[in-house]
Amino acid sequence: MNTVLNISPGPHTRDRWTTPFIMRMVILALLPAAVMGVAVNGVNALLIILSSVITAVVTEYLFDRICHKPNTVLDGSAVITGLMLALMLPPSSPLYVPVLGSLFAILVAKCCFGGLGKNFINPALAGRCFLLISFSNTVTTFAVDGVSAATPLSELKAGRAVNITQMFLGTSNGVIGSSILALLIGGLALWAFGIIHGEICFSILISFTVFLALFGGQGPDPKFLLAHLCGGGVVMGAFFMATDYTTSPVSRMGQVVYGVLIGVLGAMFRVFGGAADSFSYSIIIANLVVPLIDLFLVPKPYAYRSAAIAARSGNERKTLRERIPVPVLVLAVITLASGVALSGVYTMTKDEIEEQKLAASAASYLEVCPGAQTFEKDEKMDQVIADQNGEVYGSGFGRVHINSAVIGKDSSGNTVGYVISVTSSDGYDGDITLSLGLSPEGAVNGISFTQLNETPGMGMRCAEPEFKDQFAGRTVPAFLLNKEGSASSEDEIDSVSGASTTSGAVVNAVNAGLDFFRTNMKGGE
Repeated sequence: MNTVLNISPGPHTRDRWTTPFIMRMVILALLPAAVMGVAVNGVNALLIILSSVITAVVTEYLFDRICHKPNTVLDGSAVITGLMLALMLPPSSPLYVPVLGSLFAILVAKCCFGGLGKNFINPALAGRCFLLISFSNTVTTFAVDGVSAATPLSELKAGRAVNITQMFLGTSNGVIGSSILALLIGGLALWAFGIIHGEICFSILISFTVFLALFGGQGPDPKFLLAHLCGGGVVMGAFFMATDYTTSPVSRMGQVVYGVLIGVLGAMFRVFGGAADSFSYSIIIANLVVPLIDLFLVPKPYAYRSAAIAARSGNERKTLRERIPVPVLVLAVITLASGVALSGVYTMTKDEIEEQKLAASAASYLEVCPGAQTFEKDEKMDQVIADQNGEVYGSGFGRVHINSAVIGKDSSGNTVGYVISVTSSDGYDGDITLSLGLSPEGAVNGISFTQLNETPGMGMRCAEPEFKDQFAGRTVPAFLLNKEGSASSEDEIDSVSGASTTSGAVVNAVNAGLDFFRTNMKGGE
């Protein structure tokens, strides 16, 4: 008889579901979103998914071989990492982007920390954040039929209307796995089978919604709240990212605190942050807090719970401290105080910020239309801009929007020029907003920036006279960017060295303004 005993560290609880089975269930749950993404975005989306998954699997396999570790590829976790990362990328991403993202996610965030069950942050999210930092312009550029366009969430943040139905179905501009319907089908199925914890999913969605209703600026407006829930990876984060066993708390109370932390942080970043899509960072931050949550919110055996102690002593009454752990109360107070403080500061400074924006706009108007004493709006032009309904202006200009157009008049009421405010979302580090001044004949008086947050010493040099003064005094249908320098023709603009992305965005914004002027303000002349 075999008397060898199998001794292993606790816990010794066994479950009927193995790790590979759970991983395969998650893969199946992600397939509806993947299929929908490929159906909407075409072959390039499929190539991105395949590149990401293959890279993840091959990287883990080679790491195991080189380090003489057991082969862990068959457990399916690498496939999930590659698939989730791909679903969070734009369908227009070059193929090196998912390859590098999966390589970082598997090699750095997972394997270097011991493999499955030992990573301290979600590998797929780590890969995405790596790509956001390293290739921010590439992974935040979305194109439809080759034409760049803004995401619905960016439009929503800019105060423009969005189509919630398209966002829900996944047919609007966005990442490959943007179909909320498909994600809900997979996510709710996982919850119904007990594979993921509902405490995490629903506490994220509820706390995110409540915070937006309180501090989002539009109250409990259903359309506003639904648009935010359908954009920016909230649903994917709640059901597929935050529920990772390794990087989430073990206790139910801890999972609720963890979910509330993610929801509140995500909503704070959404309302007060500069980037519309920042939900990934809220989950990463919460992953780092999980050890602290598990330290304080430890499940107690029944004999040591307050109910059992009260029953033994004959005292059935419980104090608030016994009902709710102190760390939960402290975290709730801190969260509430932070929200109230941020809301208060925003409320107190909102009017002043708006006044400063108006003053900056007025100064830029005078700079590019110096002969004007007053600036007046025209109902026809305002209607044309309103009819854009938040869509990108024209084609061939990238992600450009016409914000406003005014007529400059002198003290006698004569028209001395026009000023068009244009925003390009194709800057290297965010939006670029400029005022384009034109003479009545269509000659460019000059440009003035009202929003430019590019890289110091590179993209910010576009605000220097050496670059922006190239536009002044020219009458051309459109400008061309000369990346080599030494422009030789009237319509060429020399690019700022090392900042061709920013230079190109500025040139596209100016060209969009010129097109708007010819088409709408001069009657197509």
